[in-house]
Amino acid sequence: MIHVSEKVTLTLPDGSRIDVEKGATAYEAAGAVSKGLQKAALAAKLDGVSVDLSKKIEKDAALEVITFTGPGGPEVLWHSGSHLLAQAVKRLFPEAKFAIGPAVDNGFYYDIDLSGTLGPEDLDAVEKEMKKIVGEKLDVVREELPRDEAVELFRSLGETYKVEMLGEFTDDIVSIYRQGEFLDLCRGPHVPNTSYLKAVKLLSTAGAYWRGDEKNKMLQRVYGIAFPDEKRLKEHLDFLEEARQRDHRKLGKELDLFSLHDETGAGLVLWHPRGARLRNIIEDFWRREHYSSGYEMVVSPHIGKSRLWQISGHLDFYNESMYSPMDIDGQEYYTKPMNCPFHIIMYKSRGWSYRELPLRWAELGTVYRYERSGVLHGLLRVRGFTQDDAHLFVRPDQMPEEIDRVLAFCLRMLRSFGFSDFKVYLATRPGEKSVGDDSMWQAAIRALEESVERAGIAYELDEGGGAFYGPKIDIKIKDVLGREWQCSTIQFDFNLPERFDMTFVDSDGKKHRPYMIHRALLGSLERFIGILIEHYAGKFPVWLSPVQLVLINVGDEQAEYTRDLAGKFVSAGVRAESDLRSETLGYKIRDAIAKKVPYLGVIGAKEAEAGVVSLRRRGEKESQPVPVEDLIERIGREDRERAV
Repeated sequence: MIHVSEKVTLTLPDGSRIDVEKGATAYEAAGAVSKGLQKAALAAKLDGVSVDLSKKIEKDAALEVITFTGPGGPEVLWHSGSHLLAQAVKRLFPEAKFAIGPAVDNGFYYDIDLSGTLGPEDLDAVEKEMKKIVGEKLDVVREELPRDEAVELFRSLGETYKVEMLGEFTDDIVSIYRQGEFLDLCRGPHVPNTSYLKAVKLLSTAGAYWRGDEKNKMLQRVYGIAFPDEKRLKEHLDFLEEARQRDHRKLGKELDLFSLHDETGAGLVLWHPRGARLRNIIEDFWRREHYSSGYEMVVSPHIGKSRLWQISGHLDFYNESMYSPMDIDGQEYYTKPMNCPFHIIMYKSRGWSYRELPLRWAELGTVYRYERSGVLHGLLRVRGFTQDDAHLFVRPDQMPEEIDRVLAFCLRMLRSFGFSDFKVYLATRPGEKSVGDDSMWQAAIRALEESVERAGIAYELDEGGGAFYGPKIDIKIKDVLGREWQCSTIQFDFNLPERFDMTFVDSDGKKHRPYMIHRALLGSLERFIGILIEHYAGKFPVWLSPVQLVLINVGDEQAEYTRDLAGKFVSAGVRAESDLRSETLGYKIRDAIAKKVPYLGVIGAKEAEAGVVSLRRRGEKESQPVPVEDLIERIGREDRERAV
């Protein structure tokens, strides 16, 4: 009897098809496509479900091979890296217990329960053991077993955190992964064996409460990174060093821009004179652009009665981010987490005709939101921040044009600060915690989608990423290092106009609901300034620089002239300072360079007599004499043109 092999058909991402033996593994299927793809493969997707390369294919399916350079590839490798880390720790510290170890945006981490604290020498030892395990080429094997058996298995190993997690699982069957003597609870997928993690590096440690709850035990979180080769690891480490040099917290201190102190409260920023000047430059520009674009400014208080937040729904949907109420005259007041309810009360203070819409009201409003101490991060994650907020009240027929208008305004403003690479996300209905009729959601989503398409911008759907009150457009910018930052957002709102009974009188003489659009352009001043600091590495363009020119006297004889000259520049609109300290000329020059001031002018006897400044531009080593009036004109022109 002749055996006839049975085939299955696999559809590839480009629509082409291949036939492989039924029961072939995903790894073998990758080889049927090409040997190069098989060599690069880390895992695969069958009909959209991520699987290990050892997965046997029993029926026709859509096949997508996951490589490190493709979608999901880094996550697979980095998740496998967290298992590698845990195995190495377990070998060196047998008493260690493990909580969670996910892949994250830039690598992986594992939260570990250890009696002692891991120091630099310990990390070196763990990293060395990780590389040893890579050399052992241990197969990574998936096993499935009943949940009750998994509970007993991890209880016998003393892995109390895994037992607690299993107690919350609803699946009857769970999966574990083994590599050598080590096993871990995990859904996968993972690389076939440890040799795939050719280049690994442990980066840092931090404390992390179990489940992020400060009432639970503090664990040690170890961060790492992994790549398929040493070249990519080196490139990443170089990137991290560049990012470290650009860290806004480091530069904020060096440039004397801002500080944060436990004495005043975590997540609350103190702006120093130069930082406040930078902030004011941005605010003044922001206001001018808004006025010229048809906006009006409003100002609202920092606290409001609890009734306001009950009507808005924030006490129902946003309570965990709000601070405890305060008692004033027997009534509860909250510090505001949002500006919008105040703007609505202003709207309701009088009646509106359809002829008066749209209204565009903007505010630099300081809000307060609770963030866990573990996630606070310089200016990027704070508890008190100033949101560059705007609320637009429009007739339904004005909606498409108004979305186009605000989207174009957002992009123009971001380009003014030197950002040109954008990524747009269209966030849809989040599910249970949302309000409004589904037909309204679909119409709003389509309106946002059409606006982005008219603008000619590529976008991605963020399924379920909308706010509880409506869909939104999120605009992310890329900085000079290629990192994405969330800035502008344009949000529909079906909730507040209904809750606050907002109306306008239309041409038919009847009252109708306006549409409400929330819009944050820079996001928050604190976060945006943090992004700017890192984007420019503190070397702000002339128009943004808190100090545009520092004048330094050579000797005491030129001190009074230098001071007076600095005053002349200031009177002409140049942000100039004089450094008259009794330090050496070289010291003062080095200090001005360290402060990253765009222009440095030296005044000696010759310069004072000739009415010139010996001028050095930031980044240049040579100086040249420049007449005072010419320098005033040059800096003024660069300031007006906002060159970046």
